[in-house]
Formats: sequence, C-alpha cells, structure tokens
Amino acid sequence: MSPIAPIVHPIEPTLHPTEPLLQVAGLAVSYGRIRAVDGIDLAVEPGRIVSLVGSNGAGKTTTLMALSGLLPLASGRIRFAGEDITALAPELRVARGIAHVPERRRVFAGMSVRENLVLGAYARGDAVDIASDLDRMVALFPRLGERMAQLAGTLSGGEQQMLAIARGLMSRPSLLIMDEPTMGLAPQMIDLILDTVLEIRKQGMTVLLVEQNAVEAMRLSDHVYIMRLGRIVHEDSGANIDPERVKSFYLGADS
Repeated sequence: MSPIAPIVHPIEPTLHPTEPLLQVAGLAVSYGRIRAVDGIDLAVEPGRIVSLVGSNGAGKTTTLMALSGLLPLASGRIRFAGEDITALAPELRVARGIAHVPERRRVFAGMSVRENLVLGAYARGDAVDIASDLDRMVALFPRLGERMAQLAGTLSGGEQQMLAIARGLMSRPSLLIMDEPTMGLAPQMIDLILDTVLEIRKQGMTVLLVEQNAVEAMRLSDHVYIMRLGRIVHEDSGANIDPERVKSFYLGADS
C-alpha cells in the first residue's frame, strides 16, 4: 500500500494527559419501549483502534449512531476532545472532528467518485487543502484515482467501501467511526480494507470499529468491548482478550 502523508486534524484536541479522546458514560438509547442500548460506558484513547463486537442485535450500530448524533439519547453523556458534545447536532460533531463511515457504505450513487469525496469536506472552506487531501485519498486508494469521474453507484462493493472511508477522511477527523467495513466483501477485499484501517492508524487516526468478524477485530484492536443485549458485558486489551471467552458471550454466557 502506498504511504500517505500524516493526517492533519482540523481541531487539535485539548485533552488532559490522562483523558480519553472519546468518553461515554451511561449511554442509553430506546426505540419506543425497547432499550436498545442500556447504560454503557466506554473510552477511546487517542491514536488507538477500539472495537465493539457482539452478535446481531447487540446494539453496536445503535451505539455508533448515537455517538454521531444520529439518534437521540435516553440518558448518558458523551465527551469528545475534552468537550461535552451530548447535545451537539451531527454536523457540529463532524466539525469537532468525528467522521462516521456507515454500515453498507451509503455512498451517493448518482454522484461521481470525486463529488462524493468533495462532499466529505463540506464543512471545510480550505480549497487548496481539500485538493491536497484528494491527492492523499488517491495515494491511499489508487483504484479511486482511476475512477474519479465514474458514478459511485457503478463501483464494486469493495470500491464503494474504499470511497466511504476516503469520504470520511476528507473531513480531517480526529476520530473515525467505522460500522462493519468488510460486510459483504470478497476475502481479498476484506484484507485490503483491514490493512487500510491499520495504515490510517499509523498516520495518527483514532478508530472506533464495529466489525462482523470478531477475530479480525480483536487482531486489529488495542482494546475490545463485547456487547450483548445492549450492554457491555466484557472488555480487555486486544492482546489479552480470549477468543473462546468471546464465543461464550456470543452464546449468551454472563461471565
């Protein structure tokens, strides 16, 4: 993979030396009477990859959407880069440095690759730097450079995932939230996408990852949270977490 220049963030976090970049306390989300996320706590340290794993319906995607401001909280607080962002609108969270690469890519199918990328920088006004960042995205994903004028809806699934990640990076985030980036992809493309996650981490990016392949997520991650029925039921470092114990949580064990 071609090297890229270090990522320059739009807002330098003003953190206490011991404060996480993202800190969540008591986060709860309800759909009517159903409590989809039930009072979870988590923290993401700067420059780390942190993953949320769990079976379908555990509340992982709901958690990510709540962190991005796309779902209202029933309760809880969210701090990012030393600031309470609980009440901020989604676009203001983007301006603060949070980018969300959603499940199933959700590129703008009727727009070109270039237009999708430029849209990722909608909150920025620095035209020269945006042009430079387009070049950096091509260095990260050369295949996108070959398809700049092509409609995003005509790309393969893997190419659309590349575009979704690059579009998120165009906002120059401090935190990249990624929801199931390898879903539905061929094995070769899965390897490329996961290698990209490691590459952008090397460039200083902090990543919060939901990934269907728990084994791969644990291999990539500095810290892992396991969710079940809307709750965090276990956490550990990626190096120390026991895959067999993870399997027991998927099957419904409580400890």
